[in-house]
Amino acid sequence: MAVPISTPDAPAAIGPYSQGIQAGKLLFISGQSSVDPATGKIAPGGPASEAEQCLKNVRAILLAAGMDMRNVVKVTVFLTDMAHFASVNEVYVRAFSIPFPARSCVAVKALPLGCLVEIEAVAEQ
Repeated sequence: MAVPISTPDAPAAIGPYSQGIQAGKLLFISGQSSVDPATGKIAPGGPASEAEQCLKNVRAILLAAGMDMRNVVKVTVFLTDMAHFASVNEVYVRAFSIPFPARSCVAVKALPLGCLVEIEAVAEQ
């Protein structure tokens, strides 16, 4: 049975979805934008700052499920411009440790709210 995971420490859903869904030992975290839940605004400073906030939001949902970044097994990074790839990687490498999770990184035309970065994850207990 799927169990929704929610926390005020990550942005509230802006549509008909859950922040996270736990299904057995797996936690599926919806794409997290760079919105700071405390201010409701996109993290200022460009793609690296946005990636940092996205990962903070992912971490908050993990913590709400009793997990941490070490539980993440798969990440998908969405960028509005592949020119941001290197700066996002600099932030990403500080958030995870070896062995790094499997990852995909894709360029998209646009993201909700005008964000430059969005990150989703799958974790295992």
